[in-house]
Amino acid sequence: MDPSGRQPSTATVKNKKKKTRAEALSHDVLCIIFSFLDLVQLIRCSAVSTSWSKAVNKLKLHQTEYFKQHHSDPNGLNGASFSQRSLSEQAEQLAMERHRLALQRGPANAFQWKGHSVGVNQCRMKMGKVLTGVGDKAGHFFTAKNYRKLVDSFLIDHIAPLIDFDFDEGKVVGLVGTRMCIWNRAETRNVFSSRENLFTKGLCMRYVDPESVIGCEDGKVRVFDLYSRKCSQIIKMHQGPVTCLAFTDDQLLVCGSSLGTLSLSDLSSDQRVVLLGSTHSAGVKTLCFNPSSYMLFAGSTAGNVSCWDLRKTNRPLWDTRVSPNVVYSMHHLRNDTSTLVVGGIDGVLRTVDQVTGEVISRYIMDDSSTVLHRSTERFGTVQIERRKLKSLSEDDRIDLMPRASRPQITCLAVGMEKVFTTHNDKYIRVWKFRK
Repeated sequence: MDPSGRQPSTATVKNKKKKTRAEALSHDVLCIIFSFLDLVQLIRCSAVSTSWSKAVNKLKLHQTEYFKQHHSDPNGLNGASFSQRSLSEQAEQLAMERHRLALQRGPANAFQWKGHSVGVNQCRMKMGKVLTGVGDKAGHFFTAKNYRKLVDSFLIDHIAPLIDFDFDEGKVVGLVGTRMCIWNRAETRNVFSSRENLFTKGLCMRYVDPESVIGCEDGKVRVFDLYSRKCSQIIKMHQGPVTCLAFTDDQLLVCGSSLGTLSLSDLSSDQRVVLLGSTHSAGVKTLCFNPSSYMLFAGSTAGNVSCWDLRKTNRPLWDTRVSPNVVYSMHHLRNDTSTLVVGGIDGVLRTVDQVTGEVISRYIMDDSSTVLHRSTERFGTVQIERRKLKSLSEDDRIDLMPRASRPQITCLAVGMEKVFTTHNDKYIRVWKFRK
């Protein structure tokens, strides 16, 4: 028992046992074992415990493995400058490079399972969890690592449909019809629902504690304070409907409209709305902001992806037609400044270079599937199926390929060497890439 007299949970006991086993090995034994590991395994080991991290760092095994795999440094770094950087910086750069090469070269497989009773079209990934929903009356949490395991669920008991959602470690925030709903993720489910008709028809939502921002059909955004439970701001952003939103880390809000325009506003100082410009290619369907490079990416209904640097100019740095049809979703790892994953109505999963706009890889799924195993989880039986992926060239005729190989990608979320997708069907899919 702990000092308060409470019995420790099973998870706490397991974590203590793992920690004890990890720290039981001597420094010399650790060094011998680590000498047999490859780069990615070393990075993972450094996160297990303090003693493991010290052993990896002291021996500078990251540097050794780096130069073993890179006889000439592509970034022009010499040994001295590389050794001066912190372990976390080294690990991050190496991980991002491995991720980029995996998306570009494969090989890859898609794993799929029926995650919902009806078709769903949204997914979000944070803190090792993937939340899927919009379409039925439930939202499901899966683990990003052991993706087949359904770990949590919440029900929507309103007549109005769930339009958009986001989550953090304690709650799920959802746009339901003309109201906001908050689901507490604790065991005792406390559900808060705002009053009806808080705003006109909402089309999209983004949430950064303590505020959620709703993009509405009338061209305005409503800023909803979760603690006061009131609309704190109403800002006219566009002449047409607000179709997508993105937050920067310093409280700048970027909005895209069905008219193809982009605008920016500072929520912290009530600064006036600034028009960034137009995509010149029909309506804006999705936005993605990179906090590491301050680049903003916009996907359009015409299949274009455009890039802006919010620090420099209101003109796009590049504009590339990556798809013949609508781009529904884009995403990248938070610290990745090289690759952007794009999906849309044609069902092709594309990787785009963030700097140049060049499409560097294209994948669709094979028609056939293989059942790997069935398991009974907390919320029912799960059957995992594997589908091989086919790499496409720029000249391949996508319109001649069967639709079963390329169900529309309505939303995607990028993890390390993997991409989760929804397709407006019952399946949740994860595309796994390995260098």
